[in-house]
Formats: sequence, C-alpha cells, structure tokens
Amino acid sequence: MSKLSDLLSASKTPLVLENFLPRVVKAVEGALSEKNGKTFVTCAVRHKEVLAKPEELIRQLWIQTLLKQYHYPADKLAVEYPITFGRDTSKRADIVIFDADRPTVPYAIVEVKQATSKGGKEQLKSYTHATGAPLALWSNGIQTIVWHRKNPNYFIEIPELPTAIQTIEDIAGQPWTIDTLLEKEKARIREGNRGRSLRQLIEDMEDEVLANAGVDVFEEVFKLIFTKLYDEMSCYRGLYKHLRFRNVNTAAKVKENLQSLFDAAKKKWEGVFLPDEKIRLTADHLQVCVGSLEEWKLFNSNLDIIDEAFEYLVNKSSKGEKGQYFTPRWVIDMCVKMLNPREYETLIDTACGSSGFTVHGIFHVWKQIEGCTTSHLFTMDKKSARCEDYVRNQVFAIDFDEKSVRVARCLNLIAGDGQTNVLHLNTLDWTKWDEHTKQDDWRDTYGEGWKKFRRFVVEKNNYRRFNFDILLANPPFAGDIKQSDMLAPYELAHKVGKDGKQGRLQTAVGRDLLFIERNLDFLRPGGRMAVVLPQGRFNNASDKRVREFIAERCRILAVVGLHPNTFKPHTGTKTSVLFVQKWNEDPLAGPLCPKTDDYNIFFATQQQPSKDNRGDKIYEADQDGNLLRDDHGHWIVKHDLFNHEGLTQDGIAEAFELFAQKEGLSFF
Repeated sequence: MSKLSDLLSASKTPLVLENFLPRVVKAVEGALSEKNGKTFVTCAVRHKEVLAKPEELIRQLWIQTLLKQYHYPADKLAVEYPITFGRDTSKRADIVIFDADRPTVPYAIVEVKQATSKGGKEQLKSYTHATGAPLALWSNGIQTIVWHRKNPNYFIEIPELPTAIQTIEDIAGQPWTIDTLLEKEKARIREGNRGRSLRQLIEDMEDEVLANAGVDVFEEVFKLIFTKLYDEMSCYRGLYKHLRFRNVNTAAKVKENLQSLFDAAKKKWEGVFLPDEKIRLTADHLQVCVGSLEEWKLFNSNLDIIDEAFEYLVNKSSKGEKGQYFTPRWVIDMCVKMLNPREYETLIDTACGSSGFTVHGIFHVWKQIEGCTTSHLFTMDKKSARCEDYVRNQVFAIDFDEKSVRVARCLNLIAGDGQTNVLHLNTLDWTKWDEHTKQDDWRDTYGEGWKKFRRFVVEKNNYRRFNFDILLANPPFAGDIKQSDMLAPYELAHKVGKDGKQGRLQTAVGRDLLFIERNLDFLRPGGRMAVVLPQGRFNNASDKRVREFIAERCRILAVVGLHPNTFKPHTGTKTSVLFVQKWNEDPLAGPLCPKTDDYNIFFATQQQPSKDNRGDKIYEADQDGNLLRDDHGHWIVKHDLFNHEGLTQDGIAEAFELFAQKEGLSFF
C-alpha cells in the first residue's frame, strides 16, 4: 500500500484513489515528503509544501487531474483564489480555472471536500455567481458533480468537465445511447455507497428548483420519469438512434422536445396520464430537471432506484398519512418465492402501492416460462407472447390512493409491455364500486382491466367474493374505519354475543382487520395468501377472535417475523408476514387443502436487519469489506430471507420450500 493510500485510509477515505487515473495518483505520491514527523505535499500550482490533510490531498489529486487528464496549463490554474462579495474578500475558492482567452476571468470554480463530506455545494454556486464563471465542479474524491451556470441563476448538471480543447457545448451536446447511460451507471457504482441516489437527486431538484416552481412536485417528476423510461426503451429497441431526453439546446427547445416525447409515451402506455396532459414546468425549470436526470438509466432489474424515488414522492403527498408504505423488494421476493405462483394461476394485490408484489410475481412466473429470455429483469426487451398473455390475463391490482395507482399502472404497463389490470378502487368499500365503475372517465382508463377483473366474481354483480388463486398484499395499518355503512358487511366488524352469534356493529375497527376478512373473500377454495400484519395481531389476547377467524377458514402455512427496521424511516412498527391457504376438499373448486385440526406450521424470524436504525439499507460485503453486487451491478441488501442468486446463504424461503415439500403442500 502506498503512502498516499495510507493517508487516505487513515481518514476513512480508501475508495478515493479508484476514481483517479494512475498517472494522477503517481504524481501526487511523488509530491509527498516527510518533515518533523509530518507528511507534506508539494502543490503543483503554488510550488510550495503544504500539510497533507485529507481535503488537501483530494485538492492535489484534482490539480493533477486538471493538468494530466484535462490538459489545462498550470498557468491557467489558481489555488485559494479570493472571491469578493461586496466589501468581503475573505472567501477563497479551492481551485479556479481561468478562461483561455481572458487570463484574469474565471472559467470554472472547483470546490473539493474530504470524502466523508457532502457540503459546500451552495457555497460553490455562490462563488460562480460572484465571479460570473460558467462552470462549477464539486468533488469529495468519490462523487463529482459538474454544473453549467445558466442565466439568470440556474445550474444545469452536465456529464463532465470539458477538457482544455473542448467547449461546454461539446460536452452537453454530444449524442447519447443506452451504452452512455451504462457508463454513467458504472461510474456511480465506483463511487460506492456514498454516491447520490435518484431520491437524493430529486430532493436536490426540489430544494433548488421545484419548491419554487408553483407546480405539483409529484406530478411533474412522475411525468419526467415516465417520459425517460419511454425514451430509454425506444432507443434500446431501435426506434431512435440516440436518446432524446437530453439538455442540449435552448430552454424553449428542450421543453418543446420533452413535450413531444411525453406525448409519445402517453400513446404507448395509456391510462397513466390524461391524453391532453402537458408538462407544466417552465422551460427554465424543466431544463434544470432534465439536466439532472438525463444521465440516470432508469431501466434496472430490481426497480430499487425508481421505488425509492416514488416512495419519497408519494409518501410526501399521501401514503405516510395513511400508514401504508412501499414494501421493501427483498420482503416482496421472499413472499413470492414462498407462495410460488405459476403461469396458469391468477394473482392479485388488494393494496398495491407501487405494485411491487405484482411486478415481482410477474418476474417469478416469467422465469418459469420456457423460452422467455427476460428472466426476472425489468428490461427494455420485447416480451414473448406467453409473457405478455400472463400479464394481460392473470395479474391484477387495486389501490384506493390515486397517485399510487398511477405509479403501479406505470410500472405494470412497462413490465408487461403495455398490459396492465391495475384498478383505482377502495378494496374495503366494495358496495360502492358501481358508483365509480359507471363513470365515463373511470371506464376510459380502467375499462379493459375491469372487464377481465369481473370474470372472477363468484356471484354476478356482487363484488364480495372472487376466485383468485394467489393474493399478496401489505395493507395499511394506521387508522380505524368508523363509517357504519362500510363496516356493516364485515363479520369482524361485529361484536360476538354471549350465544356466540354475531352481535352489534362496533363503532370503530382497525383497517388491517377488515383487510384480513376482505382478502380471504378474494381467494378461491385452495387459494393462498401472504399478507403483512402488525405483530400484535399474532400476540394480543384481544385479537384471539381474529386468529380463530383465520384458522376456521384457512390452513396457516407460515408466520415470518420481520425485523423492526424493515419499514424505517417511516415506522418502527414490528410486523410479520402471514401465509395461509384456504381449506378445500373439492378438486374441481381449486387446489386441494383438506381441513384438519392437527397440522404443522412454519415459523421463522428475520435475524439480519437489512436497514439500520435510520432506515438506510445495509449491504452484503466480502471478507475484505467490499460491498457485493449481483450480476446486474446492484448492491445486495443484507438479509436472511432467501438466497440472492446463489451469492448469499440459503434463508427463510428455502427452509419453507423444504417444509412445504415435506408437508405435501399443493403448490410445491
């Protein structure tokens, strides 16, 4: 290990050197010296020795990068350049690059920080305002952001700093393909876990632009993500040679281009936005947002980056108030593996959120379909006819939150290549469904899916009972239902009389309790269900009746306790997943599950937390502490729920499969 590496490792920044060229690292290493037990570095611009502190080392790495990689002459660089704010001349810019034709005019301001820091961005922008410099570069040695300052006061993120022989237009205007986005993605991977996530990028956009744009932030960001997904798919499939979601022109032209692209996306994936919906951001605001988003590849196999972004946006506007949070993908995958849906079986989520359960159910079945090359991936590939037919005819979802429904429809439409049966309905208030389904605007959007959905009702024009094979759901926990007309149809909403018969209606009932009864009504005989519930429903003496209600109607297959951090930072409520199969002794009615009073139940508890106490994901690492990635470049979340593609140990799902085979369960 080199002296420079030792110095950076001591400051907990060992990843820095991976992001600089070997000749750059070698030049800084050659500039190190020892004096009186301290390490100094000779600055290539000031030509004097300075103490080799972590931030100074990163500054020297950037100075050498500007000299050896970007080919700026040393006489065009300045260090600790004074920035004047009125009479205040105390501020200093870390590095300044001067204009090639005007040697006293700053062309780019560079602000460097040590790798553990993410601050200084606003300070950097204020320096560019004060000097009039058109470019700004911020770096902590791991993450680097380059901005082009646009008048009046907007900063557009551009892919990289121009070299000494390039113009800003050369960088901002070059055509991009999917391969370009892959390269950007690889660069973020090299940044490690300290790199910006899509959610953080959206937060930055909101702070800098969207909060003052006078628009619905969810709506406008959703439009941009929707449009960008379409652009990536169109380019990948050869409809267009280059990506068009780019900031390469005037603000007015960018808005014109993006509106055209948005219109094309609406035609491809109908039912997410109204046909006449427009992008409402001003041209200047839109240009900033496009510049920030353009280098992100949104089509990724595990949907995590889109999930985080949508969860943030939807939680702000509605979800958090109703106690419903998007289920982590690793919990979803465990549930899907344990219920093992097949191509011929129907699947529904009655509280779908971002539609994670249905999308991952689709991926699971696609892996079973012979000749389907898409595997479990959320891909841009054209799907096989069997894959499309499965999505078109077998998969359904419902949610009462309009924003969540649109997110779910978006992801289902794209995963199913234009097919989706996601419906905007209140699952619990089924007696009022006709009030919605008879409205013309509702039918325009959901009519096709509604026709297919109605095929599964047990009794015509009665929406209480259905014949679905599999139900996966994480219903909202928070809040009681108090409307008597909504409670009346539910057995669990009534008290039990001394004679054991149904008594008076209760004044308030937990939302999740009603979902238990309602979800069981969706299942055919022999149908199976996985549902996330508060741990108290399994332990509280007051919920004994609920447990008896379930046991009377179903075989309890498994109870899996999730870690308390699973739904952080939103809630620390302890939860478990309940797996059941409806009793059934008639092979013509559905899969066999003969009723018995004596049977085994699979119990397990998640030991690995997956998230820390702040709600940040915890990732798998090798013996050297390097984070593990799967075949698609995604960090592997640390958990013991299942084996991640052979890269981790077998977990709860594999243990349940052995249990199911031993018990002779019909679906394994």
